Amino acid sequence: MRRLGPGLILALVAGFAFLYLPILALIAYSFNASRLVTVWGGFSTQWYGALLRNEALLDAAWLSVRLAFVSATLATALGTLAALALARQGRFRGRMLFSGMVLAPLVMPEVITGLSLLLLFVAAEVERGFWTVTIAHATFALGFSCIVVQSRLAGFDRSLEEAAQDLGATPLVTFWTVTLPLIWPGVAAAWMLAFTLSLDDLVIASFATGPGATTLPMRLYSAIRLGVSPEINAACTIMIGSVALAVIVASLLLKREQATGG
Repeated sequence: MRRLGPGLILALVAGFAFLYLPILALIAYSFNASRLVTVWGGFSTQWYGALLRNEALLDAAWLSVRLAFVSATLATALGTLAALALARQGRFRGRMLFSGMVLAPLVMPEVITGLSLLLLFVAAEVERGFWTVTIAHATFALGFSCIVVQSRLAGFDRSLEEAAQDLGATPLVTFWTVTLPLIWPGVAAAWMLAFTLSLDDLVIASFATGPGATTLPMRLYSAIRLGVSPEINAACTIMIGSVALAVIVASLLLKREQATGG
């Protein structure tokens, strides 16, 4: 195995420190007893208690969780169907256009995506709120879900489906009883990823939202502009922990999928 040189090790350490030291500092100061976020006043969990009494943040958090659950479910369902079409239908007419439309949000700037959806909702005279943000997040996460599920279908043994159909199962029954259980780890990982993307999004939600649909990232951003408080540090710490947990679970599901023949 080729050993890393001192310069490369130093660059890696500096890069990881630049990325993660601010996050670690935020987590540490969420347990700060002082109201001044830059002055350490001792260890305390009082700001987590204060956070639980902050109805505005709690309402925004509950809205974000509901929105992420619905949009992740919608994105995963549509992404699974798109992955099946791309993995099973071969080189059909319009495949490149279809694939490009599904995967475009992956490479398109979020500002462009959000602005395009805003113009669509305004032109269609749709009242902006919970469901417009849900549609926007599902559109954004669709491509990610499609890629994750498609990677699982790439190594799928289709002889199992053919055996089920030889025994009289219809294509729909074959999908529910054979295909879906075998690709379930990939589908679950896609859902976790879509849930995380929705929970963490600020830019697209800012364009697609309306009165009464303020998500947690939007609420935190509005509060930070008036000054950082220890309650915000506590809320961000909980959010970081939730996102990290979802990413870890998704990674474990993908590893399990690969270990079982994915």
